[in-house]
Amino acid sequence: MHPTTPTRREEFWAGARATLPLIAGAIPFGIIFGAVAVTSSLSVPAVMSMSLFVFAGSAQFIAVGLVAGGLSLGVIVLTTFFVNLRHALYAASLAPYMKDLPQRWLLPLGFWLTDESYAVVILRYNQPDASPYKHWFFLGSAIAMYTNWQICTLIGIIAGRQIADPQSWGLDFAMIVTFIGIVVSLIQNKAVLVSVIVSGATAVFANHLPNKLGLMLAALLGILAGVAVESIWPQPGAETETPGAVTGETL
Repeated sequence: MHPTTPTRREEFWAGARATLPLIAGAIPFGIIFGAVAVTSSLSVPAVMSMSLFVFAGSAQFIAVGLVAGGLSLGVIVLTTFFVNLRHALYAASLAPYMKDLPQRWLLPLGFWLTDESYAVVILRYNQPDASPYKHWFFLGSAIAMYTNWQICTLIGIIAGRQIADPQSWGLDFAMIVTFIGIVVSLIQNKAVLVSVIVSGATAVFANHLPNKLGLMLAALLGILAGVAVESIWPQPGAETETPGAVTGETL
């Protein structure tokens, strides 16, 4: 007897529930962002607009710091561009599962793609069942993360206007722990393991470089190391069909 295929609604709420543990780690990160940004040189509408229309936590933090430091627009754009390049890798790994989705799905899901949502969504897509609604799981995770980020930014703005030095709270450490959990859960082969080791070591030794260049270097070397290992030890048994892929008839 075959198990019942999850409905769209069930996939949506499953995605939201799967993201809740990661949201717990993102809550203090969002509050700290709102507080730090509003106590820098940005106005309240600018801070909220950044969360609404940029929606990239680490890049938002970096951008606020660079704006407060008086750096040029070109440096700010280039730095945040490199920081967010990892999302291109996320998208590339999800592409085989989502290649048949129409633009009305791809555009919002691409905008809402975060580290947290990627961590749970890629695991869902890798599950062997042939559910045609796994993109609804993605949608549930994405909306949960987006809603949380807006609420936390607003809370941070309110708190930041009352407290002189919100960075002294030390709550940003919660996001570091969350990212560690995300990375560990994704170490499932040699290529990823080597990539994590190389990028982590590079980030530590290059931390002194200005304008977050150490972070960019760590990302670049980590990617190159992972690609090199993958070319030497390719993953066995590549699937000819992608489980959970969708067609126009199942949207």
